[in-house]
Amino acid sequence: MQPNDRIIILDFGSQYTQVIARRIRECQVYSEILPYHTPASKIMALQPKGIILSGGPSSVYAKKAPQPDKRIFELGIPTLGICYGIQLLAHHLGGQVQKSDHREYGRGVLDIQTDCDLFKGLPRKLDIWNSHGDKITKLPKGFKTIATTDNSPFAAIQNGQTYGIQFHPEVAHTPRGKEILKNFVFNVCGCQPSWTMESFIDKTIADIREQVGRERVILGLSGGVDSSVAAALIHRAIGSQLVCILVDNGLMRAREVESVKRIFANGLGLKLKVVDASGRFLTKLKGVSDPEKKRKIIGAEFIRVFEAATKSVGKAKFLGQGTLYPDIIESVAIDGNPAALIKSHHNVGGLPKNMKFKLVEPLKELFKDEVRAVGEALGLPREMVWRQPFPGPGLAVRCLGPIDKARLDILRNADAVVVDEMKQSGWYYKVWQSFAVLLPVRSVGVMGDERTYDWTIALRIVESQDAMTADWAKLPYEVLGRISTRIINEVKGVNRVCYDISSKPPATIEWE
Repeated sequence: MQPNDRIIILDFGSQYTQVIARRIRECQVYSEILPYHTPASKIMALQPKGIILSGGPSSVYAKKAPQPDKRIFELGIPTLGICYGIQLLAHHLGGQVQKSDHREYGRGVLDIQTDCDLFKGLPRKLDIWNSHGDKITKLPKGFKTIATTDNSPFAAIQNGQTYGIQFHPEVAHTPRGKEILKNFVFNVCGCQPSWTMESFIDKTIADIREQVGRERVILGLSGGVDSSVAAALIHRAIGSQLVCILVDNGLMRAREVESVKRIFANGLGLKLKVVDASGRFLTKLKGVSDPEKKRKIIGAEFIRVFEAATKSVGKAKFLGQGTLYPDIIESVAIDGNPAALIKSHHNVGGLPKNMKFKLVEPLKELFKDEVRAVGEALGLPREMVWRQPFPGPGLAVRCLGPIDKARLDILRNADAVVVDEMKQSGWYYKVWQSFAVLLPVRSVGVMGDERTYDWTIALRIVESQDAMTADWAKLPYEVLGRISTRIINEVKGVNRVCYDISSKPPATIEWE
């Protein structure tokens, strides 16, 4: 799909690069992230209306500091440098950057000195969020100061349609930062708000029909948001040419298979084959405690089961996938070191070479919130479109320690209580995730005047915008109390419920 207007974001390793892209998309303008070393010729070929240089962890003077193709400064395209990006502008265009005596990190106040398109409609003083150790000490020729902070006389600079800002407008801690990005996109770059999910659906349906022709498409349907929206979109385009395969690995949520059948097979009339492979997966996972081993075993076994299932439904040329934009963005390695491994994820296009499918990936340009908007526009039920994220390995990474059917059933039943109570209380759609974790910990209890020695459930309920950071949800005590009471009363084998009040970072959202 070729959107009318496009903003290119060059990624210099900032943890906030994807947030910048999402903020631009929220303005209904298409944004695309490219590695910092992308040649100027490739950028020019994309005909962007503007370029944003992201932040990053390096100093511009570091030996292996990421440097862009210098010709991007000669393209005549409106440019905005953010944090490390403003330092690059100064460094490459004749200014000076030095290490600051006082590192600016956290909240600050921006004093706007002059009228300009970037700050149009904003007050003279703005709360902002800083995160930098270097600062500009001399402006490049032709640039002027447009805003300052207590620690920097050059907190925002301008030369024509080239701007630099020392702070992060994309984060929530800069309350009016989105307005700054909006001003850049519309006032400086002259973009039109033409990136809508309705236009995306129309164009994508046409693209799928052109790509597939009369061939068959197979899609692995998990019941999650991504595969569900992908299935609905492909089905809208080619109807009965799509066949979906649901692999029941024994690690799914309560009543998941029935739910998928009801919505897709019965509701949409979609061709659906259900494969019960729960016994195979549980046999492979027997005695395995290490979370990385669990993930790898599940991934490898899924491919084997899915491959066999594809052969049973007949010949197909294409494989549909719910790949999202964050899955395909090239990771930026700074100083030659890729980002540290937190946990394994599904590889994009990670199927064996002998499975000779061509991929149909209708969502590969979208972020998660955009996928949900597409699902709504396609008429999928709210319970499917707005369901909370669920890990690819399923309950295996929420059942800590060795896995067996009995412990999985305990976890599944406890999790069903959590979901039910969250929905009844109205909290389910207010938080990012809410789920149960079964700990490999037993404790003494008293139930019916008898001593018990049963398992412990931990509740993990977090608020987040994008899962990059998260905070534990401050639920009313009565909601937590009802969840705990129901789990202990209704789920045999549990006599204690705890609430996880750790944030991300330092903890992760999932326990494994």
